Amino acid sequence: MVNFNGTVLESQKNVLSADNRGFLYGDAVFETLRVVGQKPLFWEDHYFRLMASMRLMRMEIPMSFTPEFLLKELQKTLVSIHSNATRIRLTVFRNSGGRYLPTSNDVQFLIVSEPLENDFFIADTSDYLVDLFKDFYVPTSLLSSLKTNNRSLNVIGSRYAQDNDLDNCILLNDQKQVVEFLNGNLFVVQGKTIKTPPVTSGCIKGIVRKQLIQCVDNHSDFTLEEAEISPFELQKSDELWVTNAIQGIRPVGRYRKKNFANTVALRFVESLNNWAKKSLS
Repeated sequence: MVNFNGTVLESQKNVLSADNRGFLYGDAVFETLRVVGQKPLFWEDHYFRLMASMRLMRMEIPMSFTPEFLLKELQKTLVSIHSNATRIRLTVFRNSGGRYLPTSNDVQFLIVSEPLENDFFIADTSDYLVDLFKDFYVPTSLLSSLKTNNRSLNVIGSRYAQDNDLDNCILLNDQKQVVEFLNGNLFVVQGKTIKTPPVTSGCIKGIVRKQLIQCVDNHSDFTLEEAEISPFELQKSDELWVTNAIQGIRPVGRYRKKNFANTVALRFVESLNNWAKKSLS
């Protein structure tokens, strides 16, 4: 089902016009959420990231766009989904009109839902092969940290991964430093240190990234570092993780000739699930 500006429709229903600015110019921001029992995990963080993204894109935030209003709209979309866990994409786009310069800064929203098999994050330890994607680079810009509809780099990178029998690719920024994966943030485990690139590197300001940083900070056995990571460090690491709001933590099995462990990842999947359950209470 889809929810277009408060009206719930069948998913096959055409709701977007040919002059939609999200389609024409990528003039849209979005959030992808995991919902369990009608409640989104980490809803407050998703909401405030959406508001920050809209401000940076100079969209007019409606007075009605309160956390309570948007949560009710999310829940309206779930009425006919016969699953306790759901993947939700909430997209906000500027009203039609204009070319690069919009004629209005007012916005509309679209919510799309689909069922998920598992309520919370699972520890998937099946083989997972990754490599670098070096055809194009992520700009070290604040815009790169936003979830906008301009995902051409991720689309091309995904095709590259498919053509080379890879499960995922690691993106580099314009300084040739490691940034993130095609579909999530990147963490590396080096002994008792867990590192992730800073937002200033150009990575997405991930919601699960934020939760994991807090989890590690509260864990006496490990130290968290937000620091630049060179490609050479990857093969020296003990573990690599992909993190996002739907998968949680996905440990990498192989990068080039290096096979990785997943022991620490399994520990933090449990910690992340506990963190997620607290966010629902």
